[in-house]
Amino acid sequence: MHDLATLPPAPASPAPVAIQHYENFPVASLLCPAHLRSPISAIYHFARTADDLADEGDATPAQRLQDLHDYRQGLNAHGPQAHNPPTQTPSNARWAAVFDPLQHAIATHQLPVQLLNDLLDAFVQDIEKSRDRATYANETELLDYCRRSANPVGRLLLHLYGVSSPEALAHSDDICSALQLINFWQDVSVDVPRGRYYLTQEDCTRFGVTQADMLACRQTQNATNLIAACAHSARARMLKGSQLVHLIPGRAGWELRLVVQGGLRILDKIEALHFATFTTRPTVRWWDVPVMLWRALWM
Repeated sequence: MHDLATLPPAPASPAPVAIQHYENFPVASLLCPAHLRSPISAIYHFARTADDLADEGDATPAQRLQDLHDYRQGLNAHGPQAHNPPTQTPSNARWAAVFDPLQHAIATHQLPVQLLNDLLDAFVQDIEKSRDRATYANETELLDYCRRSANPVGRLLLHLYGVSSPEALAHSDDICSALQLINFWQDVSVDVPRGRYYLTQEDCTRFGVTQADMLACRQTQNATNLIAACAHSARARMLKGSQLVHLIPGRAGWELRLVVQGGLRILDKIEALHFATFTTRPTVRWWDVPVMLWRALWM
């Protein structure tokens, strides 16, 4: 067994994996420091592949859970305590394009692997919640999900940037949780038919949104009021976390500005739809980029 202090020199960094999924914000863009594009792409591809295992295709919940179990074994086989080279397993062969670059990133940058495991925990929770048609009781439960589904990505990036102050971590968590929540309120019309319910029981009761209305994706006035309140709360959380851009130096700070503005731009789109996301899914388009850039300049 090896720890990071005794690992031999890592091989040449693999090329960054191409980013092909739609995102509200840039991932490993040209603004990102060049020496960090490969590890950031490795982290992104790890998370994106796990998300696809949990969400894409027509696999049964049992198969999805088994795939994520195997995927976690692949992660553990490539972690800081793994043999070098790692023990060959079916997981290694199946996801070599994920784990080979990730192992290099873990070894080179001493990535905290628990944060990657936290992401897998969140994907498992998503599968189980969807399987059981279960909802979140309140905001506390939902934010605990965000703590594992979104916040680890921000903390991993801060680790790569060499930023570790409690203030920075708290701001990062606010940004990442806000991005996750914005994605939820953007995707109501997509998530509900797939059995994913992120509008909490407490909020639905408070605004008078019935289960029947939600399941039918009916854009009642109560539903509109609920989405409006959720969107306003997410905006406040994002603006609170946005102070982080002043703690991240250089190009990485500019990358973060566009991440923040991507989330805020989606909130603008939701508001322009009069919060009708039970029936419509807004997206960021190329013509939104100049607006985001202009706003980023004045953060």
